[in-house]
Amino acid sequence: MRKLLIENINHVISEYTTRGQTDYQSEKVKRKKESCEKRHAEIVKVEAAGKVNEVSMQGDETQTVLYDVHYKYLVKQGSYIYLEEEVENRRAVYYDGKIYNDGEIPAVVEEVKGQEITSVEGNGERTTYHYERLKAVQYAEKWWNTYNPAYRKFENDCTNYISQCLHAGNAPMRGYPSQGKGWWMRNNSWSYSWTVANSMRLHLPSSPIGLRAREVEGPHKLKIGDVICYDFEGDGRFDHTTIVTGRDADAMPLVNAHTFNCRMRYWKYEDSTAYTPNIKYKFYTIVDDR
Repeated sequence: MRKLLIENINHVISEYTTRGQTDYQSEKVKRKKESCEKRHAEIVKVEAAGKVNEVSMQGDETQTVLYDVHYKYLVKQGSYIYLEEEVENRRAVYYDGKIYNDGEIPAVVEEVKGQEITSVEGNGERTTYHYERLKAVQYAEKWWNTYNPAYRKFENDCTNYISQCLHAGNAPMRGYPSQGKGWWMRNNSWSYSWTVANSMRLHLPSSPIGLRAREVEGPHKLKIGDVICYDFEGDGRFDHTTIVTGRDADAMPLVNAHTFNCRMRYWKYEDSTAYTPNIKYKFYTIVDDR
């Protein structure tokens, strides 16, 4: 079984690095290559390593295999070269010496909850700060594919991860113990804005003190350590959050994220299983509060 999975991974690698269309090309590979072409970039080398997480037996001797593939893409854009990484969560069926239905598990969109955001004064908490962007990015790079044991891990971990990055950049928590106020995690409890993408999107531009941000007109206005919010369906409910950790040759953002872990990914997310043509974005630059 493992040998067959490795063969499948090697086939995907060849799809990424073969110029033009191949006889069989997955939708994700096609969209990722098209996204690169739009910005005159090319994936010149791919490395991948697989890890089996779970094998479950069915009554007819069929095995369902859950496994991860850690991809490393060497991307060339003009004279600029950078390394993008991501971890795909995949599912395959193994039966009678063959692999069936091998594919990426679709991204799970967050349920809406905790949208109520109310202002709260300082109540003696530290609210003034200078946002240290480099520290936020260093944290994002350290923990992009693992989880800091000092914090609780969530199944949909994207906003929790971004909150940790912002806090590592010196953004102060405030609002405890009200889940609908401020931005905080403490004593195995947390605010909605700390863990829920749509709540963070509401909190950042409306917060009068502490962690706050200003919406800017487009991705070209963002700095490292800034935040992008994603509404994949375009229905007004924001489902995902990323942090800017670099720039490509056109000075456009490259981002890190959790849930489906990635680093230095092109900000548009056109290759994501959650992407739809209706996608909408919000771009927030973090504002110092002194």
